[in-house]
Amino acid sequence: MLNTEKSWLVYIIEASDHSLYTGITKDMPRRWQQHLNGTGAKFFRGRKPLNLKFLESEHTRSTASQREAAIKKLGRQAKLKLINECFSKLDQNLLSMPLDSEA
Repeated sequence: MLNTEKSWLVYIIEASDHSLYTGITKDMPRRWQQHLNGTGAKFFRGRKPLNLKFLESEHTRSTASQREAAIKKLGRQAKLKLINECFSKLDQNLLSMPLDSEA
């Protein structure tokens, strides 16, 4: 049986006006489509999602909500710093990954 308790995601999307939206979901492709169609958050009525800038996994519903609230309290510069730190860690992880499939 799959453990779905820690299957919540926290995400940040850059909108067409370059503002940053933070949310949570269990299904990012479905949620992206909702935002794109204007049937998701009211935030995206009049804006379109441009890029998924940040994605954090392994949350419970509770920890995802807490993390979302904490991120929403941050100013734009702090959110951009969080996004950049995430990519820095991702880049370091990619650099340390073996390139051949046998490793």
